[in-house]
Amino acid sequence: MSKFTPRILLITLCLCLASCSWFGAKEQEPLRDAAAMYQSAKEQAENGSYEAAIKSYEQLEARYPYGVYAQQAQLDVAHVHYKSGDQGSTIAACDRFIKLYPNHPKVDYAYYLKALALVGTAGSDSFTSFLTPIQPIAERDPKGLEEAFDIFRYIIAKFPNSIYIEDAQKQIVTIVDALAAHELLVARYYMNRRAPLAAVNRAQHVLKTFPGSRSTEEALALMVEGYERLKMPDLRDDASRVLKQNYPQSVFLRK
Repeated sequence: MSKFTPRILLITLCLCLASCSWFGAKEQEPLRDAAAMYQSAKEQAENGSYEAAIKSYEQLEARYPYGVYAQQAQLDVAHVHYKSGDQGSTIAACDRFIKLYPNHPKVDYAYYLKALALVGTAGSDSFTSFLTPIQPIAERDPKGLEEAFDIFRYIIAKFPNSIYIEDAQKQIVTIVDALAAHELLVARYYMNRRAPLAAVNRAQHVLKTFPGSRSTEEALALMVEGYERLKMPDLRDDASRVLKQNYPQSVFLRK
């Protein structure tokens, strides 16, 4: 063997190692760049610069569409829309994330955030506090409440270990109260329009569909009034008896 062979082999090995090191560094550059872009967008969102944050997240996704930071950016965009009060964009962003990443470990948050937006709580991190009192949301279109109700139930069933389950359970109770209150608004409308039969039917719907809701007491009172106007004393007395048994101190008994 030539005396130069060991030296040549050593040089070749060094070149290979240097080449591997160079390529490894090049491979890490996109990841570092994506991480820096993500951190910048996150800081913008935390500082309340929502429009700038959304643009930064979108730029990150466009430049590195297949990385983990792009996935998280999509979820963060939904949250930023929510914080800025844009319910429609929040729902659209959540739907997109759910469609693209149905098995993502944080997909439960996408469902949760969508439900919050459907109820109309965008811009608030405290869903429960927003829904007190019930009256404001009872006056809205109930379709959003009904869809949110279904999503909260889905979260409980599909993600038993989700950190959002406890709050979802509370929201279901609150939404039921809101839907019942909405039905009462309609019942009162019919009563004021001198349509007692329609009012009674709505009140009965409250009792059957939302048993135990906050609106139960007034629903019974509306039934008493409705049967009185319909000249149905037996049914009126039955409704009155149930009202007295369950709400002996009811203000409606003094009228």
